[in-house]
Amino acid sequence: MNALKTTLFAAAATFAMTGVALAQDGEVFDFSFNVGAATDYVFRGISQTDENYEVFAGVDTTLWGVGYAGAWISNVDFGDSTKGEFDLYAGVKPQVGPVSLDLGVIYYGYMNAPSGSDLDSVEWKIAGSVPVGPATVGAAVYWSDDLAGSGNATYVELNGSVPVAEKVSISGAVGRQDVDYNGDYSTWNLGVSYALNDIVGFDLRYHDTDKHKFGDLYDSRVVLSLKASF
Repeated sequence: MNALKTTLFAAAATFAMTGVALAQDGEVFDFSFNVGAATDYVFRGISQTDENYEVFAGVDTTLWGVGYAGAWISNVDFGDSTKGEFDLYAGVKPQVGPVSLDLGVIYYGYMNAPSGSDLDSVEWKIAGSVPVGPATVGAAVYWSDDLAGSGNATYVELNGSVPVAEKVSISGAVGRQDVDYNGDYSTWNLGVSYALNDIVGFDLRYHDTDKHKFGDLYDSRVVLSLKASF
């Protein structure tokens, strides 16, 4: 686990530092940052901030328009000493005919997590999307041999988006999370996004699951988020 974490971080950092110089020369790297805030941090239908606000930031780079690597950080609230989450990720996005593929790996790390909590984990991703008229339809599968201490876990999702105006789009997804312990559930979301300009965008989204009995964190909620990318 630590070796993979180090490898992903090194890849992201190397891409980032090298990308600045190469992008300036119009070469193979593209480099971007993002920052934002939301009324809640919802991951697969579940609040990660105890239904409170989220502040996040990230950095991304691409290599020859196919490979990518990045890092992302956010506050979390699990009702214990854990204060933040950081994600390190890398992968490739090849094009096969009309299908855009995404093959990658994600490391989820947590800051100030209690000793023995076993939250840090790795997921592997296979995703793809195709254009259908003006819309885009996609599917994804995520797999981990031990997701946040829950054991073997698989998440399957169907998603889609469609532009409805020059700066407005509607998107949604339906997913199923299966884990070793008795905590399987389904989740879905539907929202509208508005691009204020080339940098700033808003998203208003409804999230829900079929496991309200698991507690308030699984209840339906509406989340407003703001993100700036540059």
